[in-house]
Amino acid sequence: MIKNNTADLISFLEKSVSPYHTTAEAIRLMDESGFTALEQNKPWKLEKGGNYYVKCFGTMLIAFHVGCEYVPGEDFRLAACHVDWPCYYIKPNPEQVSGGCAKLSIEPYGGMIHNTWLDRPLSAAGMITLKSDNVLAPERRLVDFEKPILTIPNLAIHMNRSVNKGVELNPNKDMLPICKSVEQDFNKDGYFVSKLAELAGVAPEQILSYDLCIYNAEKPMLCGFDEDFLTSPRLDNITSAFAVLYGIVNCNRAHGVTAAVLFDNEEVGSGTKQGAKSSFLRDVLERICNNSETYKRAVAKSFMLSCDNAHAVHPNFADKSDGTNRVYMNG
Repeated sequence: MIKNNTADLISFLEKSVSPYHTTAEAIRLMDESGFTALEQNKPWKLEKGGNYYVKCFGTMLIAFHVGCEYVPGEDFRLAACHVDWPCYYIKPNPEQVSGGCAKLSIEPYGGMIHNTWLDRPLSAAGMITLKSDNVLAPERRLVDFEKPILTIPNLAIHMNRSVNKGVELNPNKDMLPICKSVEQDFNKDGYFVSKLAELAGVAPEQILSYDLCIYNAEKPMLCGFDEDFLTSPRLDNITSAFAVLYGIVNCNRAHGVTAAVLFDNEEVGSGTKQGAKSSFLRDVLERICNNSETYKRAVAKSFMLSCDNAHAVHPNFADKSDGTNRVYMNG
């Protein structure tokens, strides 16, 4: 059972190494809490007082509670969040060799501060797609290297004396992570897929594609003399995902339908098949209502929270916040 405490939040942050892993952990928590899994391509039989969840595309999830005194047409109360964050994704055929090192081509995802990724232990996680007996339904498998396999080295001050005056970084040149020191006879072709296959326990030729993000391998931790600060990667927006999941697991509302909604792709635009502007949420709510008339009556009196992080006043840059309307940490 998910608990509203720092230890459970830290555990959730540690496990959320890709949007796929966040959603998988959310599903595990729903199963542990007695929620019933629904399939999109099968009939649903919902009961009053029941707890359910439905997943889609590996990075979307809607978990909902039907009130024990539910009457069709009663309101929805929804809390939605996103499970993606600014990071780098590994491109196909990513291998490059330079300066005696093998490095990988990457693609920036979302609005990010590039220099915060320098000189850190990095790993990679996500989804791989494998050949199967059905060409229209390949196998999909979660993978996580679970250890630092990459780093993006900064340029020493001896080679750039003006570094402390600010440096503009080119993601496709300056931010390529290194993964191996190499000899002259090193054959880079297929190297990354071979390591991925080794991790997954399959032959390299079985891998059709991958969707892998690079993540900061440093662990979340409390800091400060009183341990009243949490420093962690992925706070935006895994903290909100944790909050909405805690809310739905502890929901005991008698009337209406209450739901926690996890979307993907907020960082690059929600108009994707797994984003908030997709039809997924509307489709699920219509199926709960069982007809269009009931759905439209329910939506007309419903309420939805869009949950995301807010930027508190920065103690070193207080002038960057509004003079009269300010957000304070823990306030």
